[in-house]
Amino acid sequence: MRTDQEMKWEVLKTEQLFSHPWLNVTREHVRLPNGTVYDDYYTLHYPTFANIIAITKEGKIILERQYRHAMGIVSTELVAGCVEKGETPLEGAQRELLEETGYTGGKWTELMVIAPNSGAADNLCYCFLAEGVEKTSGTHLDRTEDLEVFLKSKEEVFEMLKRGDFMQAMMVAPLWKYFSEDR
Repeated sequence: MRTDQEMKWEVLKTEQLFSHPWLNVTREHVRLPNGTVYDDYYTLHYPTFANIIAITKEGKIILERQYRHAMGIVSTELVAGCVEKGETPLEGAQRELLEETGYTGGKWTELMVIAPNSGAADNLCYCFLAEGVEKTSGTHLDRTEDLEVFLKSKEEVFEMLKRGDFMQAMMVAPLWKYFSEDR
């Protein structure tokens, strides 16, 4: 088996194609280990993401529904968002939970760190479990956020997961991990 270093591609040239606070796009010219030169490798540079399996003191899981224009669907999801500059992933996750739902507190544990799309993007998604959160304020949505917050029992969420009600892979992975562990 080859080492990780032996499998790495050599970057010959990088061009910035698009720059925005939430997305940057580069095109790289790379040389593969077998000598092949690939002139059009595009990388999407997104901020770090965070999502939360948030469980209330009453044992309900907090979920959201929102329209996702790229897919043209209303999506059922965990609370999630981008980690802002200067925040740790945990701080970003806690801020997102407060802003989108008004829930705070609880015991927080990092469940896993995943790559949303390692073939095209270079960001990570930090997945947290927040147990025992409680409603302490109203929501503070961004002007482009239009979502519904609702609560479901753990059993209901597990059935939703098995049925395929969650389309977002970054939500499915931590939910399967959560439900696969002996809790």
